[in-house]
Amino acid sequence: MSLRERKKERTRQAIADAAIAMFLRDGFDDVSTADVAAAVEISKPTLFRYFPTKEDLVVHRFDDHIGEAARVVRGRAEGETPLAALHRTFRAGLERRDPVTGLCDHPQVLAFHRLVFETPSLASRVTDLGAADVDALTAALREAVPSDVGLRPRLLATQVVAVQQALARTNAAALVAGTTADELYPRTVTDVDDAFALLGGGAAGLGY
Repeated sequence: MSLRERKKERTRQAIADAAIAMFLRDGFDDVSTADVAAAVEISKPTLFRYFPTKEDLVVHRFDDHIGEAARVVRGRAEGETPLAALHRTFRAGLERRDPVTGLCDHPQVLAFHRLVFETPSLASRVTDLGAADVDALTAALREAVPSDVGLRPRLLATQVVAVQQALARTNAAALVAGTTADELYPRTVTDVDDAFALLGGGAAGLGY
């Protein structure tokens, strides 16, 4: 990145950090974009150049994870099936308490999850991000099994993304309700194994 690009990224991050702190303190609906702009001493038009919508101030934190499933499939070990790689990677995420799996009870992560999933417009935007994941994973699955030119890669990608989102939300909800990550870990490992067994059963014999 050039110096100019690094400066823009630092400004973008500072705006988002300030906005999220305000949303956590006062509530998403009770903080306006004008409030955020004033807090970081920029104009509203400048804020909207970095974040087109109020929701973008929060959901940009998910940007790095878009396409992650596709990267896992493309980077899998020789001889490993796409579903096996995705299963292994999600299990590893649970073990290290990766926030993307929902199994992280760090207070700041819990507060962020509560903000996102208890605010309808934010929860909806996070769900919408799954569409980009489905597109990326569909492409990776088509590369993995090039002989399958039908609809199956997209159907499987849709199911994988939906399963991962459901697992993460279920974990996050349990933690927000007071369960610790260590207490929840054995149950969620079983849930993940069951979920991928179901996916694998449908994809058996197809190369996935």
